[in-house]
Amino acid sequence: MLLHAAFAVVVVALDRNVQDLGLPASIVFRNQTSYNRFWDGRNYLTVIITCVRNLTRSFLANSHRSPVADRIETERIIRVLIAILYATKNHLRAGWGAEIIPGTAVNPSPGNALVTAEYSDLLPKGLYGCDDRGLGLVLQLTFFVEQYIKKGFDKGAFHAPQANDSFDADSDCAPVRLPYVLYPLKKLEEVLALFGCVLPFALVDKMDYWAILVVSLVMFTLYGIDGIASQLEDPFGYDRNDIKMEFIVEDIRSEISVLLEEWKRASQQGYDMFVGKRQNSVGQAGNSADVNGCL
Repeated sequence: MLLHAAFAVVVVALDRNVQDLGLPASIVFRNQTSYNRFWDGRNYLTVIITCVRNLTRSFLANSHRSPVADRIETERIIRVLIAILYATKNHLRAGWGAEIIPGTAVNPSPGNALVTAEYSDLLPKGLYGCDDRGLGLVLQLTFFVEQYIKKGFDKGAFHAPQANDSFDADSDCAPVRLPYVLYPLKKLEEVLALFGCVLPFALVDKMDYWAILVVSLVMFTLYGIDGIASQLEDPFGYDRNDIKMEFIVEDIRSEISVLLEEWKRASQQGYDMFVGKRQNSVGQAGNSADVNGCL
């Protein structure tokens, strides 16, 4: 009896104050908040990628004439920088447990999630993960980068760039992937369903059979806006409309790999990067030594 009485109270209240409910405004607010989360996530990911590219450029440009031992260390750190991108992707997708085995990723499947090797060849030998103790792999890898920067700065090889911006952006991404903490937004779908149940009672007296069409259009619009918000609120997922992190990371890996190969060529042959004789497979090694190394 109390349940029916409460439902009657809701119907009467909506009939009297349906214009003042504010539900459409709440849905639009959630949609705008979700869009901001998506855009912030994309911007922070761009900051991480830019930091990795800039650090790679700085390390390679200032070390291609270094001793062999230093060049080996530089190549190792460049691979760590690429690994940071993969670790960031796994972290933002809440692949908890995958970082315990460094270089692995959790890939979704119709059944249980699968832990597969993804970037193990990029990590320092003997590295073990500490994710089970609360230390993320991203922060763990930045220690190697900072140590390399300190060594290079002490030797006077280059000015001391910092990897802080990259980790700061990764930290800023963390709130984006968290669910909403505002209770009204979390319960918005239930409120929307209740609104759809009582809306016909508020319209049927004045609109008769037209209330069916009006209610259908109103609820279609509101559910559509709420659905858009649901899709945008987690930009790091696996849906088709989420940020394509696999393609972005693979593209940056290909770009840095080209830089690394060119750096190794220039270091071995004594040329500057992107200029000088290029080795190729068509027997043109006897051409002029001024041939561009990337064409």
